[in-house]
Amino acid sequence: MADLRASGLGGIPKGQTADRPSSPSIGDVFYNGTLGVLEIYTASGWVVNSASPATPTSVVATNQPSGRAFNNGQASVAFTVNSTGGLPIQFVVTPSPATSPTTFSGSSSPIAVTGLQSSTQYTYTVTATNNFGSSPASSASSGVTATTVPDAPTIGTATAGVNKTATLTFTPGATGGSTITNYKYSTDGVNYTAFSPAQTSSPLTFSNLTPNVSTTIRLKAVNANGDSAASSPSNSFIPIASLATGGTVTSSGSYVIHTFNATDTFVPIQNISGIECLVVAGGGAAGGGSGVAGGGGGAGGYRTGTGISAVANTSYNITVGAGGVYNSSTGVGGDGSSSTFSSITSTGGGGGGYGNDTTVSPGRTGGSGGGGGGGYSFERTNSGGAGTSGQGNNGGTGNQTNNDAARAGGGGGGAGAVGGNGANTGNGGSGGNGIANSITGTSVTYAGGGGGGGFNSSYTSPGGSGGGGSGGRASSTAGTANTGGGGGGVWTGSGGANGGSGVVIVRYQVA
Repeated sequence: MADLRASGLGGIPKGQTADRPSSPSIGDVFYNGTLGVLEIYTASGWVVNSASPATPTSVVATNQPSGRAFNNGQASVAFTVNSTGGLPIQFVVTPSPATSPTTFSGSSSPIAVTGLQSSTQYTYTVTATNNFGSSPASSASSGVTATTVPDAPTIGTATAGVNKTATLTFTPGATGGSTITNYKYSTDGVNYTAFSPAQTSSPLTFSNLTPNVSTTIRLKAVNANGDSAASSPSNSFIPIASLATGGTVTSSGSYVIHTFNATDTFVPIQNISGIECLVVAGGGAAGGGSGVAGGGGGAGGYRTGTGISAVANTSYNITVGAGGVYNSSTGVGGDGSSSTFSSITSTGGGGGGYGNDTTVSPGRTGGSGGGGGGGYSFERTNSGGAGTSGQGNNGGTGNQTNNDAARAGGGGGGAGAVGGNGANTGNGGSGGNGIANSITGTSVTYAGGGGGGGFNSSYTSPGGSGGGGSGGRASSTAGTANTGGGGGGVWTGSGGANGGSGVVIVRYQVA
């Protein structure tokens, strides 16, 4: 057995490391001459008998945002190490507000702190610990805001456009503490493409999508720290590739729609079969003027077509008929002009007639006939104009009487109904209603006749549904543009209102 001699420290044994007691008890002490330290025996073995460490100082936290997931921010906490008490030492960092876990430890400076909430400001204190205890906590660091990538956006509704485009509504997620600068999108859930130029607000616009294929879109938000997690997928939709140029191009479901409000050309970029079309011509202006009772203008002719074919790189001329114009020198409403597409022609509406003390003019013929004028003379005709078979209806009859107060013009015919007759009460005839059509994907009524003018100042003769203008004693309204509606007539005043221009709509299916 080794010769354990007193160390001179109150009888404490001393010697080399190998001289430690072979069967020590917890609490035994030994001066280790090899290490030059006083040791105490603990449940963990021989350890240096020393003091608790000194408090760390100069605590500085630095945000470490790059690529960190939303609400998983990270900070690096650095500090100055002071006296350790001569023992191996651990440092413990405590964030405020509290985190989970509540503390983070390490054996040296700096120490990483993870799991921080995005956009939240934290301060940090540090304590030092050895076998004999822990130091008091340091002073808190300055506040540092944790920033990360953004939260994932919430998908709204994706809507297909034409020419391989689409729009997508969405609600942004939280920014992660750094401004969102762009979004990325994916149609396969794997490969993401950034918008160029950048887009940051709803709705987002997509171009050059794969046409005629069911598509869903996922989004990622982008900030200076990286990309968010992916959103859930959008609803499925089918991007559409327009097969022709010309007009205003829109889509509805799997249909492409070309709307022509003025003369233009329809040019297929590939052969197209099964084209549908709606062709409506301009309406006629109503007759009317000082001392007369004008009939309402007839609506433009209304025609549809199906099964039409078009050859690639061939120009098909589109003519959109203008509304008829009131003729102040004759008192007659001018006829509307015809509209055409391919082999389909729609005849312009007939102008309204007029009547005065010596002359009564019938409504003019057209797609729909104009209303007859209401006059004083018994022997004159005052019939409405005839509509074209398959395109429209006759105009109403004007009322003849030797009583001024009973004069009234007939209403112009509409695509769906004849014009109303002028009444002996002085009420002008109502315009005939038009026809509703959903070729654009939304039901729209076209080709209503104009109301007739009449003596009764308390009555306004309504135009027919589908753009027909109203008639009255001293004023009237024009037919609505691009519906082929007829203009309204007047009993007296500056003359009847003009007819509305026509429209040509071409539709074909691409999927």
